[in-house]
Amino acid sequence: MKLRALVGLALVCVLGACRGEDGVRVHYTKREIMVPMRDGVELFTIVYEPKDRSSTYPFLLLRTPYAIPPYGPDAYREQLGPSPEFDRDGFIFVFQDVRGKFRSEGEFVVMKPYDPASGPDESTDNYDTIEWLLENVENHNGRVGQYGVSYPGFQTVMGMIDAHPALVASSPQASPSDMFIGDDWHHNGAFRLMYAFNWLSRNAQVRDKTTTERVEAFDYGTPDGYRFFLELGPIGNVNERYFSYSVPTWNEFMQHGTYDDYWKDQVVLPHLNDIDHAVLNVGGWFDAEDFYGPMSIYYEIEARNPDNDSVLAVGPWLHGGWNRMSGDSLGQVQFGSPTSEFFQSEIHLPFFRHHLKDAGDPELPEAYVFETGSNVWKSYDRWPPETSVKRKLFLREDGGLAFEAPEEASGADSYVSDPDKPVPFTNETRTTQGHLWMIEDQRFVASRPDVLVYESDVLDEDLTIAGPILAHLEVDTTGTDADFIVKLIDVFPGDAPDNDPNPAGVRMGHFQMLLAGEVFRAKFRDSFEHPQPLVPGDKTTIEFDLRDRSHTFEKGHRVMVQIQSTWFPVIDRNPQRFVDIYTAQEDDFEVATHTIHRSKDSPSYVELNVVAR
Repeated sequence: MKLRALVGLALVCVLGACRGEDGVRVHYTKREIMVPMRDGVELFTIVYEPKDRSSTYPFLLLRTPYAIPPYGPDAYREQLGPSPEFDRDGFIFVFQDVRGKFRSEGEFVVMKPYDPASGPDESTDNYDTIEWLLENVENHNGRVGQYGVSYPGFQTVMGMIDAHPALVASSPQASPSDMFIGDDWHHNGAFRLMYAFNWLSRNAQVRDKTTTERVEAFDYGTPDGYRFFLELGPIGNVNERYFSYSVPTWNEFMQHGTYDDYWKDQVVLPHLNDIDHAVLNVGGWFDAEDFYGPMSIYYEIEARNPDNDSVLAVGPWLHGGWNRMSGDSLGQVQFGSPTSEFFQSEIHLPFFRHHLKDAGDPELPEAYVFETGSNVWKSYDRWPPETSVKRKLFLREDGGLAFEAPEEASGADSYVSDPDKPVPFTNETRTTQGHLWMIEDQRFVASRPDVLVYESDVLDEDLTIAGPILAHLEVDTTGTDADFIVKLIDVFPGDAPDNDPNPAGVRMGHFQMLLAGEVFRAKFRDSFEHPQPLVPGDKTTIEFDLRDRSHTFEKGHRVMVQIQSTWFPVIDRNPQRFVDIYTAQEDDFEVATHTIHRSKDSPSYVELNVVAR
């Protein structure tokens, strides 16, 4: 065995007891530093260096707007890496308050666009930080890795653009990529009211430079978010009642209701060129904030950098759950194994060890995805897998759902959508959107008259899907605008056993597991830049992506599709009249009747990528 390998084994043993704050203190030295950027602004940075000097170490960098506590030279984190194994393995861990946040200087701009001509941004700050670390921190091996979840994931992606030559491995995790099409603030042009209100109220107020403390969470005055936002009325009331124009980013949102340059300039996808270092892109099937982001980033890197060493890893997780939960269940749905632990030990750490430390090649596949339903990990040499074929699952008469196309010359179902009585997005009583609604039992809305329900026969064999899910609706309406929400659901058998333990007392027989759901604002059906009103009574095609999934509907289960036009308050209310929703008045909101066609010449369906057997 080579001497270097022996030293590495010794290091693991030395750091093996590195648990908790005291363990970190024993094995790491902490420094707090102000790191200068090219424009003279200094960013507050904390560096933890292994005390053991028998080997050199790579840097592992995390840049965040969410603070990097504990602050103070004698206060240590209980854990340094994304999982305890990283601490035991040994890295030079670097944490940084991004520009304009907490103890860093400068001004913070939410989702600051990348533009080399406009001065410093997250890309240049990342580059300058790495350059400083290489020149001013001892005992490193000249290699840098970076990772981050959610907004820090976005900063990881920005660091991949015009990357420093020493950056050899990046893992953007749940990173947004396009805030109008599919991530935090909008989905297909529909505003994500509940999440934007909560996040911006705490993270985007005008900065008080006399304090480094986080802003207190907004006090809703009630645990009932549905009631709070319904009583809010039109969205323009937010500033008048609560924000007092003190949240600049909210003000900007209200001025940019279409896919204009304000939103386009923030999109990272066009800049993902010449990425020649290894990338581990991570997402969760049930991520309520950023699932479009990691999938679109993966697809874009593949298209623009076909020779890149890129890996896609997706599991049955909520937002960031792969680093902080066991992953053996989510809500009432069981996955049969600790999927997060598998990711941490078999994918995450091996990826960084290989590229930063010359450890053995873990031979990760192109796509490492967890297939829900069957509850197994799947490896593919491309995504979607080559074995998948597109099949249309048609809405049929009498609430049916089948792969056979309708033969009737006419056929349609209608429902009345009232903005004053919107369909709730969850059965929970809460003021923030949370996470479990992404996999929640949909029986709580299935009987509402403003929710259409279509269900297949009992499956006589397993049905496995892998890849994008496309909704195609032929609609008409009495209004001039509308939202359409399509949900794909796995219906369990009537005799499905209850979970054990079962503290919530949920009965799993005929449980309606939400597998995928998405919203589309109809005025954007032809262009997100130039919305157009619907013509009352005219048939219109609405087509949109429900995003990727890997799932097996098991034999004995049924497939269900639900269609509705409100999803409140996770999505703001559409007045159902063609107006600027951000300036809409109370009398702009109107009741409308929406019709979904399902005939031979006007079929509505969900297109699945079915894995051939």
